[in-house]
Amino acid sequence: MARPWQTLDRHETSDGMLELRRRGDRDFLILLNGRVLMNSSASRSELALGELPCLTLASRPRLRVLIGGLGMGLTLRAALDALPTSARVVVAELNPAIVSWCRGPLAALTGTAVGDQRVTVVNGDVAEVIAAAARPGAEKYDAVIIDLYEGPGSGTDPQNDPFYGSRALLRAADALSVEGLFAVWGEQPDSAFEKRLGAAGFSFDRQRPGRGGMRHVVYVARKRVER
Repeated sequence: MARPWQTLDRHETSDGMLELRRRGDRDFLILLNGRVLMNSSASRSELALGELPCLTLASRPRLRVLIGGLGMGLTLRAALDALPTSARVVVAELNPAIVSWCRGPLAALTGTAVGDQRVTVVNGDVAEVIAAAARPGAEKYDAVIIDLYEGPGSGTDPQNDPFYGSRALLRAADALSVEGLFAVWGEQPDSAFEKRLGAAGFSFDRQRPGRGGMRHVVYVARKRVER
């Protein structure tokens, strides 16, 4: 008989009720208004999202990585495992409860990735962090990784979406170093998003990690060099 899910914590947010549930020692769910946002047992795309861009860039000196959205910390853990000890990772997370969960009941999943000496956690909107880095003269990131519970799709405002719209993609390009990488998680491939990536000066690779079951998509886009 399957064990029942136990609710460990609940927080009311502007988007609704955010919950952390556990079953056994290592099965966790994060839910928003009853919708599952993350499942610790189904995380192959989140792991790929952290690993793929960081492995590609691992040989760069003084590597700087920005991750938007902490979730269960699995993308962060995968990124850290692929990065050298000299790298620095900024994680922007809006909800303090998520950070608290990753330092507490979720810590064993990731070896307390948020406590790694390479990591700085910022309580804020990653769109604002990207905009700050996009300003002339600002320090740039070698990789920007967007790990939010909603990826690009048919409901995306093609111009004004703060992460996947055309204006946001231009800001992301400006926030990156030469040939920097912009990685995005999505539920399904989205051709309109792919066209916007190209228009913003990115070439990209699309991957759907794993086999069978729900196969989400991971985009790894490279900022093209201006000639």
